[in-house]
Amino acid sequence: LDENPTDLSHVRVFVCGSAPLPPALFERCARLLGQPPVERYGITEGGIVVTNPYEGPRQPGRVGLPFPGVEVKLGELDEVLLKGGQVFSGYWRNPQATREAFTDDGFFRTGDVGEIGEDGTLAIRGRIKELIITGGFNVYPREVELVLEAHPAVQEVAVAGVPSEKWGEEVTAFVVPSGSEPLIESELIAFAQERLASYKCPKRVVKVDNLPRNAMGKVQRSVLTSRAS
Repeated sequence: LDENPTDLSHVRVFVCGSAPLPPALFERCARLLGQPPVERYGITEGGIVVTNPYEGPRQPGRVGLPFPGVEVKLGELDEVLLKGGQVFSGYWRNPQATREAFTDDGFFRTGDVGEIGEDGTLAIRGRIKELIITGGFNVYPREVELVLEAHPAVQEVAVAGVPSEKWGEEVTAFVVPSGSEPLIESELIAFAQERLASYKCPKRVVKVDNLPRNAMGKVQRSVLTSRAS
């Protein structure tokens, strides 16, 4: 669309899901599409459960408010917990997995890490299984990625924990360069240090041609860490 502008005024709505949309990409989509995309949040076990409005403000970096009848709260490690009529009742012929999937008060454990704003809107910060434990501190990759994505030398970035004898896991940034300016490891780390606590900053920056993704378009961090280990 940058190279071939198209009139999309006849399209009623553009919807985004599957993975958090970087704020810079949200703004770019809004400019190119003529309207901001509607970010939503859903799970296999319950369908779409949270959404930004069709009419009204759509906030970059947030997936919106729960549908009527859906309850959302945060549990340990800020895990997103859900309850509602459309959430499934359990796994087929697997009672143990079903017990592990629900809290004692009936909320489904999504495995996603979230943050609920003062206005009640939900933001998705990553997956619990992606949590990096470095030197005894917890680091969520998405928080670091949001900072690095603002650097002009970065086109795309994925942050993951690479095994380390010293730190347990080493915060590592896998970066697809934008090409607009040189990608210099020390400068990118310094950029992060100005905006994040020191333990959250990358200790390594690895240049890559692209980020490996699965069929849903989600970054495969395990592939990246296996390459860097």
